[in-house]
Amino acid sequence: MQKKGKDLYQFFKVYFKDSSWEEIPSQVDLLIDVVDFIRPKKNDEDSPVSLKALIHLLKENNTYRAQFSEYLNQLLKNKTFHPLICNAGIPEGSDFFFEIKEKLFERFLPKQAEETDLEFILNQVFFKSEDIEWIQDIKQEELRALFTLLEFKPISSSAGVNSPLSEVLFSLEIMTLRSSGHALEARVMKMVPEYSNLDSPFVAFQNELSLITQRILDKDGHFISPDDEDFKQLFVLLEQCKDYVSLAFKNRKKLGISLKANQDLMRIRRQLSRMEITLPLLAGENQEDLIENTIQLGKQLIKENCYKNNLDKLFDEGTKLLSYEITKHTAKTGEHYITKNKKGYFKMLLTAMGGGFIVGLMCLPKVIFAKLEVSEFIEALLYSLNYSIGFIILYLLGFTLATKQPAMTASTLISAIEEGMNNKGSRREKHQVFAKLFSQVFRSQFVAFVGNVILAFPTALLAVYLIDVYLGSNISEYKWETLITDLNPLASLALLHAGIAGIYLFITGIIAGGISNRNKFNNIYKRIGHHPYLKRKFGKKFAAKLAGFIEKKWAGIMSNFWFGVFMGTTAPIGVFLGLNLDVRHIAFSSGNFALGLYGSGFSLTSEMVVWSLVGIFFIGFMNFWVSFGLSMIIAFKSRRIPFSEFKAIVLSVLSYLANSPQVFIWPPKEQPVEDVNAGKAES
Repeated sequence: MQKKGKDLYQFFKVYFKDSSWEEIPSQVDLLIDVVDFIRPKKNDEDSPVSLKALIHLLKENNTYRAQFSEYLNQLLKNKTFHPLICNAGIPEGSDFFFEIKEKLFERFLPKQAEETDLEFILNQVFFKSEDIEWIQDIKQEELRALFTLLEFKPISSSAGVNSPLSEVLFSLEIMTLRSSGHALEARVMKMVPEYSNLDSPFVAFQNELSLITQRILDKDGHFISPDDEDFKQLFVLLEQCKDYVSLAFKNRKKLGISLKANQDLMRIRRQLSRMEITLPLLAGENQEDLIENTIQLGKQLIKENCYKNNLDKLFDEGTKLLSYEITKHTAKTGEHYITKNKKGYFKMLLTAMGGGFIVGLMCLPKVIFAKLEVSEFIEALLYSLNYSIGFIILYLLGFTLATKQPAMTASTLISAIEEGMNNKGSRREKHQVFAKLFSQVFRSQFVAFVGNVILAFPTALLAVYLIDVYLGSNISEYKWETLITDLNPLASLALLHAGIAGIYLFITGIIAGGISNRNKFNNIYKRIGHHPYLKRKFGKKFAAKLAGFIEKKWAGIMSNFWFGVFMGTTAPIGVFLGLNLDVRHIAFSSGNFALGLYGSGFSLTSEMVVWSLVGIFFIGFMNFWVSFGLSMIIAFKSRRIPFSEFKAIVLSVLSYLANSPQVFIWPPKEQPVEDVNAGKAES
């Protein structure tokens, strides 16, 4: 409905000088208009909302006060609100993605409760998520004055059916039963083996709450003293329940964690937090305390309703711990991609050259497949098989694909920051340690790039030459112009396509960590090692070796498989969608340059050669920084390291680069062992 009049006084004159408000078809519309008069256009902490005008109006005109009081008490009478306390903002199930989908849908098309529920009124009146912010800033003395003027009663005034007290007690009972049940789920109990022979604190809390509830209902005042020993014991048991959840999260380091287990634990933790802020509403020493409790209950209900569809917090909690475990795996794996001395440097060069050799051979089938007249689906399948099989062979042979490093090494770098923050020492020293480690990462990546490129080119060139000699077919002759043009950053979307490849490299790093974490949580390795059929059919040693192989290699195999699928399907999907989508990878670009050179009969102009080389360089640049940057972001987020640290570490790296630029390309001279020992002795 539309407001009548220009201000609050005229509005009350129209609707509350007598019983005119009873003639309004939708009673809640009047409250919507009253709140609209009070709601600020913009929240400002320096000038909080004041209820003085409304309080003065009600004090000056007893008729307005009486009519408005009768209106509100009738509007709120017998309204149920326990769903707001025990449901709002608490995940409903163990399916994280379903929860996200539901919250997204509700944000655009909110659920509407029954008109008998208080939630229906709050949805209509406080429909803005930021409403709770200005309500929280209202002075408490003004809220108490309004409470008295409107003749509201404390929640402890009645324990009858549909009374506010019965709603609070019922919501506590629901949350207690739910948290106890969730804590006894097999996947949750698995996370806390320490409690396997101990009494559940959740059951003890449930029993103690039942006793307290009965005492409150039997007592004339329907409240309990905050100093009551049994009531205090409730909070002791509540802390034990929270310790149970904390221990489960802590055990993820050795047991792993699944999305469903994480969701269950998150749900229990939110229920415990909600009970912790709801329980004090039952206790008080005098009438003032009981009024404060009732006002606090009102604020809590509005807050829970405003934040019930908060996606940011749900997504953050739902992914933080899992992303921590994933990046922890990639950090551990990334240590193998960092060289610290000349021996490791040249070993990386050799493994990267092996990777370049495999990639050089992989360039040929793609050119052949492109010549076949097949459907986009078959083309995507053939490309994916070529990439996936090649990457898996490369991985199992222990060779290195340069661009697979950034997603792994980023987490290693963040782990170094995390350890530095937990250890003693100045902030500057910690950043210097990071800068040194980054120089090791950069030169390891540099030499891996060099190894991939310098062997992918001659391998592809030799292979296409041998095919031409022995089979009489120059397979790249028909496509050489396309191959060369695709390398030119000015004549094609090479940099965008290289960025897409960088995103895929980042995603496959996440996949590797996710698979490793899932296998650890589900005891896959132990299941294989002790599988009765495998041991009986092939022997205990075979089962143990297979379990060890799966533990060490399976995450990497699947990561490389999916990287191949992503690489192979992008271009066909782009054709299907009518978009210029493709991927560019530095090692493949080097091989494609060789194929283009041979296909043209070595007739490339100097301009084509120069732009091809420039393109290969920038493709590698994009591959590295996109995957590395995304991995750094998720590693920062998962470890709760403030992004303010980012500026400091960048400056530290730049300073180290200015002072020692050579160490970013070539390993520094190793300090003799005697010198190190001598230094230790002197110190």
